[in-house]
Amino acid sequence: MRFLHTADWHLGRLFHNTSLLSDQDYILNQFLDVARDTKPDVVLIAGDIYDRAIPPPDAVRLLDDVLTRLVLGLGIPTILIAGNHDSPLRLQFGARLMRSLKLYVYGAPNSADTFIQMPDEHGFVCFYPLPYAEPNVLREHFQDETIVDPETGMTAWLTQVKQKHPPFARSVIVAHTFAQGGIASPDSERRLAAGAVETVNCALFQDFDYIALGHLHRPQKLLDGKIHYSGSLLKYSFAEHDHVKGVNLVEMDARGVCRIEQIPLCPKRDVHVIHGTLAELLQKPPREIARDAFVRVELDDAGALFDPMGQLRQVFPNAMELKRPDFINPDRPIVMATNVRANDPLSLFRDFFAQVTDETLTAEQAALFAEIAQALEQEQREANA
Repeated sequence: MRFLHTADWHLGRLFHNTSLLSDQDYILNQFLDVARDTKPDVVLIAGDIYDRAIPPPDAVRLLDDVLTRLVLGLGIPTILIAGNHDSPLRLQFGARLMRSLKLYVYGAPNSADTFIQMPDEHGFVCFYPLPYAEPNVLREHFQDETIVDPETGMTAWLTQVKQKHPPFARSVIVAHTFAQGGIASPDSERRLAAGAVETVNCALFQDFDYIALGHLHRPQKLLDGKIHYSGSLLKYSFAEHDHVKGVNLVEMDARGVCRIEQIPLCPKRDVHVIHGTLAELLQKPPREIARDAFVRVELDDAGALFDPMGQLRQVFPNAMELKRPDFINPDRPIVMATNVRANDPLSLFRDFFAQVTDETLTAEQAALFAEIAQALEQEQREANA
């Protein structure tokens, strides 16, 4: 059995208030090329299809186009589940009608349709779609008051799966969850359980052959290579700048042993974090960074700068964030100045500067301060005249 595993499309996502729909269209065309070239028996999309519960119309049109080309154009059966960003009922509208076309959409738990059985030359593989659901939804679905968090919910769900699993059939779980030990990406993934433990124990999945997960945006594997996150299709925050994005191509043999190849995808606009002084970056920008890339700039300059973001955008039009070094130590104890009236302004400023920066005021800086102080005094005298 050969299948493609992908997740976390987040259609309709904004990157610092910039729409990514054209970038998502571009990358999904590459995904369709991969599907055409590798000819999988099935495609698995493990949640967070949209970026929000009510997606923009253009995002809906894009999903409609991609699924039409994938299922009708290429004839590839596709299993799609809701993630925590999706609206279960909106996503699964028309799901019963689409099953006849081999498009299997799961927005909410459904006890009447536990798995999808697909044949190959070695027998059958059972695919178990487990769309994301809040603990209270699973508690009502399973009529189990012990379900209070993601782990107890997953435990109940997998217990049901094992009870209904046909003997000797190979098994694939498709779920959207945070497996314990997985590496999250700051500013990327929305928490699954506010104020509570949001992870599930990897050991719960031990009895299955391949676990196709969504939610974490970094491609990674757990449980000795049984659990896989394919990662998101695009970099959705600067915390993801070092990720290699792509999809998993999985080859499952007669015993359920899987060989996994991650096929990389190339974005329309990449995401980078760059370092240096303003002068360095303006005079000699990194050659490997395309002009239209999304950029966060971390400047090393200590002094005042005139409109650094405006200057940087002449070289990097999509510069989105600017970070400057923090030269003030917030943990430093505050020392109250004494004899304020007895000291001249330059002496007071020299002491203040040394206290907050651990550096000595230079002669040039002292001269500049004296010039500014003198101008302010002159302005005050004229105002009082």
